[in-house]
Amino acid sequence: MKPALTRAACLLCAAFASLTAPAASAASQTILRAAEQQSAPVNPANFTGAARSDGAFRQQAPARVYGGWVTFEPGSRTHWHIHPLGQTLIVTFGAGLTQVEGGPVREIRAGDIVICPPGVKHWHGAKPNQAMQHIAIGERAENEQVQWLEKGSDEKYLQLCVSGFIKNFRINSTCSRSKRLQSNKRRPS
Repeated sequence: MKPALTRAACLLCAAFASLTAPAASAASQTILRAAEQQSAPVNPANFTGAARSDGAFRQQAPARVYGGWVTFEPGSRTHWHIHPLGQTLIVTFGAGLTQVEGGPVREIRAGDIVICPPGVKHWHGAKPNQAMQHIAIGERAENEQVQWLEKGSDEKYLQLCVSGFIKNFRINSTCSRSKRLQSNKRRPS
């Protein structure tokens, strides 16, 4: 055999061996079994309405990745917040809404992927008449993964109920309650 062909054959064999050999770090791999994962309500200080977190995970340093499933009941949503290193949302079912500060409210549906850049103030959650679930993935920066800010206006959110933004919308208890509250505010004392 020619030396060049022998060297190439050795490189090919070495590459194949590295692909088929078990990884030395396989013993330290962690599997979070579905049956063992906890479901918990989200912190009500950071959300409006009923939502829960399932399968939350957080890598240990030096890795910075964290994530989990978040399920929003109809009308539930986050407060305004910022992720220092950004956030990716993968909508797994239902339909929701999202908005960056100063931008339009945008609809998101199952199969959509929302990529929010680092440092962008935003909120997201379910539509008033439909639940939504997404997988949220982010990275911690210096042990900070999210900066929670003020609650969004219920009035602005619920205006979506009557503004025509939400097609085929049937008034539900959330919007009915909001309309009663708004009409009570207009009555003279």
